[in-house]
Amino acid sequence: MVAFSESSAVSDSAPLSARSQNAPRTPKSVSKKTARAWCLEDFEVGKPLGRGKFGNVYMAREKKSQKVVALKVIFKKQVDRHGVLQQLREEVEIQTRLRHPGILTLYGYFHDEKRVYLVLELASGGELFKKLQKVKTFPEAQTARYIGQLARAIAFCHEHSVIHRDIKPENLLLDDRDNLKIADFGWSTVSKSKRRTFCGTLDYLAPEMLTDKYDGRVDVWSLGVLMYECLVGKPPFEAPEVEETQRRITSDQLTFPSSADHLSVEAKDLLQAILVKDPDRRLGLEAIVAHPWLAACA
Repeated sequence: MVAFSESSAVSDSAPLSARSQNAPRTPKSVSKKTARAWCLEDFEVGKPLGRGKFGNVYMAREKKSQKVVALKVIFKKQVDRHGVLQQLREEVEIQTRLRHPGILTLYGYFHDEKRVYLVLELASGGELFKKLQKVKTFPEAQTARYIGQLARAIAFCHEHSVIHRDIKPENLLLDDRDNLKIADFGWSTVSKSKRRTFCGTLDYLAPEMLTDKYDGRVDVWSLGVLMYECLVGKPPFEAPEVEETQRRITSDQLTFPSSADHLSVEAKDLLQAILVKDPDRRLGLEAIVAHPWLAACA
C-alpha cells in the first residue's frame, strides 16, 4: 500500500517564493479548518465532474462554510500500481504553493486508508477542451483573452521555477466568468536548470523536448500551439502517425490552411513569433502579453 504522508506532500525547502506569501492557506469564504484537520465527513459530496486514470472529481460542499469546491479523489492503489507517488507529491506541493488568478487553487488535502483527497477551487465553466470541441474554433477576441491570461499564469509559474510541461486544452479550466485557469500540474517540475525528461502531450511538445535539453520555454511553445488550435481548429503539426508528428514539429515550418485566411495579420504574426523551433529566437512571455494583437483584442 502506498504511503502518502502529510509532511512529505508539502516541503518547506521547495525553491519557490517565500513561505509567508505562498504557504497553504484557506480563503476567507472557506472555513478555517486546515488541510491537516479536514476529513471526508467535513464535506457533502455531490455529482461527479470528471473521471481519470487515478480517480474521480466531484462537486462538494464544505459543511461548515457552505463553500462549494471540487473534490478530487485519488485511489492510493492506482498510485502505487503505476509508481507515481513522487509525481503526486510534487503536483500537490507545486499547486498548493502557487497562488495566482490564472491557476486553479488547491486549498488543501487529506487522506484516509484508501484514498487521497484534494480540495480544489471549483471551475464551473468546465474544460477548455470540451468548449473548443463544441465550436471547433474561437473568435480572435476570445482567444486573445485566453492567451493573455495563460501567458501571465505561465510567467508566474516560471518566476517560481516551475515548468508546467503539459499545457493543453484538457488541462485548462474556465470559471463562471470564463476566466482561464491552469488546473493540472501532474507533469510539472521545479527546476532552475535544463531538463531531459520526455513528457507531456505529443501535439503540444516543443521541438527541443524531442531533440535536446529544454527549459521553461517549452511552455511558451505549447501556448502557441494552443493559440493556433483555438483559431484554426487543430494543432499546427498534427499528423496521423506519431513519427510524422514528431518530424513535423522538429522540421516543418508553420503554415496556415486556406480555412484560416480570415485570420488577422497580427494574429498570424504572433503565432509565427511563438512557434519558432529555436527557443533562443522564440518570443518571450512578456513580449507576448505586450503584442499588439492582444492589445487590439482586449
